[in-house]
Amino acid sequence: MQGKHLYEYAVIRVVPRVEREEFVNVGVILCSKKENFLESRIQLEEGKLLALDPEVDLELLCDYLDSFTKICEGTKSGSPIAEMDPASRFRWLTALRSSMIQTSRPHGGLTGDLKKTLEELFAQFVS
Repeated sequence: MQGKHLYEYAVIRVVPRVEREEFVNVGVILCSKKENFLESRIQLEEGKLLALDPEVDLELLCDYLDSFTKICEGTKSGSPIAEMDPASRFRWLTALRSSMIQTSRPHGGLTGDLKKTLEELFAQFVS
């Protein structure tokens, strides 16, 4: 990719007990509409989640994160959302909701390398 690309990103969060509003950053999702680019990077640190909620259902949570990833990738797994264009999937995945998987508000930027920026954001907010 040459030149600078406009992108948006959001931090993916797990909120084990929604009523307490405590969360752990587990990933980043990055979208560039013009480049038709949408990717996420997720890493679940079980110890951090168990510190917030020792009774969190890790298997269910992993299923939710897997569904998030499949929608992000556009994997045709029965979800009509996975068939939307990348920018629409980004909007759907980052919509405000009260659930175990949430995202920060989207932020924007310019980059010459979308994949590298995704890794840098992941290192900054998750690792």
